[in-house]
Amino acid sequence: MSKICKITKKKTIFGNKRSHAMNSNRRKFKPNIHNHKFWVPSINKFIKIKISTKGIRLINKKGIEKIFKNYF
Repeated sequence: MSKICKITKKKTIFGNKRSHAMNSNRRKFKPNIHNHKFWVPSINKFIKIKISTKGIRLINKKGIEKIFKNYF
């Protein structure tokens, strides 16, 4: 199951885990992804989206209609 936000396009990135002695090991930085249902009044139904917390905040700020029109 891929961890990619449908709104912000955030995905897993890779970097280094650093110890106190500055030894490096590869690690993953995973985005905070949730499955969320939103009510869209224009189509009169719920839609399920795999979305990050920043995407949820964007929808709360701008509204589902504006985001829905731009991304789907």
